[in-house]
Amino acid sequence: MALHDTAKSVPIEARLDTPRMRLLALTPLHAISSTLGEGGLRERLLIETARFPAAERERIGAALALMLRLHADDQRQSEPYSCHPLRVAIRILSHYQISDPDLACAALLHDVVEDHAGLIAGDGGRERALAVLAGQFGARAAGLVGAVTNPPWEPGRDKHEQYREHVAESLDASPWARVLKLSDFTDNGVGLFHTTGESLPRRAAKYLPLVPVLRELLFRADTPLEDDVKRMIAGQLGKAEARLAAICGPPGGPSASSKAEK
Repeated sequence: MALHDTAKSVPIEARLDTPRMRLLALTPLHAISSTLGEGGLRERLLIETARFPAAERERIGAALALMLRLHADDQRQSEPYSCHPLRVAIRILSHYQISDPDLACAALLHDVVEDHAGLIAGDGGRERALAVLAGQFGARAAGLVGAVTNPPWEPGRDKHEQYREHVAESLDASPWARVLKLSDFTDNGVGLFHTTGESLPRRAAKYLPLVPVLRELLFRADTPLEDDVKRMIAGQLGKAEARLAAICGPPGGPSASSKAEK
């Protein structure tokens, strides 16, 4: 599947050199989401992937097509779920200044194994689903998806604690997966500004304790981001921490009970 529905016979440079596309390249991602929806984000992804060779654009397009199919019936607040992995991928390519087709594919697919392993591999489970992704998109892309896929909940454990332990352990061994998780967390944690409803306190309680973990991982020497990008992300984490703390309230306050949920 192409990243955009425009005929392939039109050179990509011509497709991008329009007032609309030049403006779209400068528009904040959540503004694109709220005004243009999934279609606008797909156009923005086209802009960000134009620098890749045609074969890599096709591979990213195939990852996009699979993600759209698997998440077709999923909803995230008032938007299609697909908007989330699109923003995660675009943020890495644009804001994080990274040109990495494997990482772009992994960003688009980062939730598909956790959410839809059965649709990928039938009864083969998550390991088989990751093997299918490796066959289609390469071992490195599939490995990055595996690194950010949360394990099934262990009965008797606190789900938030298990989640944080998995993130810390998995990302400790995979610097590139840190980049993927940082973009994912930015969309989830910082993006809570755009979230409403009963799930808000629960989500805030889940994400708040993860901020210092990600901050430490961000500033490790082997995290493959430029210093100015690290400082930008650190600022975003700081904003997220303040927002999440405001939602959770003081320790032992009304929102504390949400920490025991799920």
